Amino acid sequence: LRSSAVMPAIDRYTGVLYDALDSATLTPAARAFLANHVAISSALFGLVRAGDPIPAYRLSASSKVPNIKLKAHWSTQVSAVLAEHPGFVLDLRSESYVSLGPVPAGVASYFVRVVTESADGTRRALNHFNKKGKGEFVRALAEAAIDHESVNALLTWAANNGIRLVEGAPGELDLVV
Repeated sequence: LRSSAVMPAIDRYTGVLYDALDSATLTPAARAFLANHVAISSALFGLVRAGDPIPAYRLSASSKVPNIKLKAHWSTQVSAVLAEHPGFVLDLRSESYVSLGPVPAGVASYFVRVVTESADGTRRALNHFNKKGKGEFVRALAEAAIDHESVNALLTWAANNGIRLVEGAPGELDLVV
């Protein structure tokens, strides 16, 4: 890990979310926005900024590491970083990564849940396909490059840009796809 080639975290990670984000095709301004506004939860490094250079590795939130409990290892540190963030925190992490460092009580934060809506208005959470929705949403945020000062400003922006982001359960926003 100490001598491996590195690349920005936003380019290093792969999978459905990162395919939908398609960071390689973003403008330099959108990439700069990501570098300044997006943190990625890593089981190995804690929170990393989207532009932080990291090596290739394999370790997930559910990994078992001898003599280390990832939740106990990261929880205090990740939560402390989130507590220092000015403004509100828009949390798009999966629940397994949230458990590695929850947003502390008292910090204005909203957990984004990707849902689908049936004809009768009933919403249900998506599993695998939620990652695609999150990737597309982060891409739209990066391309807009707006530092939303409040959740209301974010909701208004989303509505004006064809993104269905609505208030869900307390402390949650539903991204309806």
